[in-house]
Amino acid sequence: MNHHDVKDDPFCSLRHNMVSSQIRSRGISNQRLLKVMQCIPRHLFVPRHLQKIAYDDRALPLDEGQTISQPYIVALMTEALCLKGDEKVLEIGTGSGYQTAILASLADSVFTIERLRSLSHMAEKNLQALGYNNIRFVIGDGTLGLPDKAPYNCIIATGSLPQLPETLSAQLDENGILVAPVGGRSLQKLLCVKKIGSKVKRHDLGGCQFVPLIGQNGWSS
Repeated sequence: MNHHDVKDDPFCSLRHNMVSSQIRSRGISNQRLLKVMQCIPRHLFVPRHLQKIAYDDRALPLDEGQTISQPYIVALMTEALCLKGDEKVLEIGTGSGYQTAILASLADSVFTIERLRSLSHMAEKNLQALGYNNIRFVIGDGTLGLPDKAPYNCIIATGSLPQLPETLSAQLDENGILVAPVGGRSLQKLLCVKKIGSKVKRHDLGGCQFVPLIGQNGWSS
């Protein structure tokens, strides 16, 4: 797997600063995750005119009304998945592909679904240029999951859902973990759901704000 901490990369110190001041300082302690976030060039996943602020402590706008999440939220969601390196992960909402890159660096394989063709193609181009080859890109309604490739060890939704669709938890493996923002249009709770046998255990990771996931089991528009 390619990790791209290029020594003469002008963004290198911004990345290190992002990890120490925004992520480690807020209690994210997974060493593999911190190392990966220190390597992945987040500035390549935002529009060119925003590259200078790619490592700021905030979400940034993408094309088609989508966003790239605040680095800390990306770290919080990823840490909750407890990735060891051998997992099959389903990502709902590819966006620009930054979260996808982190997942692909920490897991064995990633299936990522995006509703918007232009975003999916841009992410695919970016991630292939960075040398990732364990990602499968799908264009479609992510709120339905991807049943023909199930079960997954982990599922992560990078847009908000009005409630947790049964379809998604059904695609989780035994002991699988699902992380998703669930709630209203403007404010949600970040839920971490663990499947233990036939039971589901929920854990609230705190308040958040995500763009809505549009789809059959998501928002209508």
